Amino acid sequence: MSTLNVTVIQTDLTWEDKKRNLAHISDKINSIKGKTELVILPEMFTTGFSMRPEVLAEDMNGETLQWMKQVCSDKKIILTGSVIIKEEGKYYNRLIWMLPNGEYGYYDKRHLFAYGEEHTHFASGSKRLIACVKGWKINLLVCYDLRFPVWARQAKPEGSEAEYDLLIFVANWPEKRSNAWKTLLQARAIENQCYVVGVNRVGEDGNNIAYSGDSMIIDPLGEILYQKPNEEDVFTCILKKETLQEARERFPFLKDSDSFIINS
Repeated sequence: MSTLNVTVIQTDLTWEDKKRNLAHISDKINSIKGKTELVILPEMFTTGFSMRPEVLAEDMNGETLQWMKQVCSDKKIILTGSVIIKEEGKYYNRLIWMLPNGEYGYYDKRHLFAYGEEHTHFASGSKRLIACVKGWKINLLVCYDLRFPVWARQAKPEGSEAEYDLLIFVANWPEKRSNAWKTLLQARAIENQCYVVGVNRVGEDGNNIAYSGDSMIIDPLGEILYQKPNEEDVFTCILKKETLQEARERFPFLKDSDSFIINS
């Protein structure tokens, strides 16, 4: 059965300082011991959750994507996390899925955090990105998307094939709402019968908002395989397709799910 080695990087972020953040994260990646195939970074990992895209945005040929390409090529890994991107006069909170050969996919955050006025600075995405690696199908989402289960929901499977096997959330999720973060991550794993990885930052941002991390890896039955509060951490976990298939075969709940259509 296929396995997938996934590394979570839970890190502090220096407010709106790309060079310092990229250097710090490079050190974290260089510290990884043993084999890994997929490395996951927080939301807006070069800047923190800033509402100044007009100052901080890059294009798709900018410094951060070039850094990602180089790291992926050197380390022979897949790297993912979100950054501030400008495209056709609009700003996006864009998750990048970078491959070792320099090819990439991306997902623009659909649910913008109106409570923090993200919707007044950024454009919303309308399409999900489900990536494939080693036979694993991976649904890639960003932070506030976690509160909207329909957007993450498995489409009604044809036969025994689920739409995806692993659901990833990259986030800057404040400490004061950490209980919601932890509860909803477990809920998404249970209801979608998939592995869930949530990667959050620690530290305090330029708006004096504190982050407790609480990055988590959860199995398809909702059991917590990893959780780390209040400190930086680099952790690698081996996800097992056998565990996933056993859970789905023992409890074939997805077959009873509702069909639905999501409007853009």
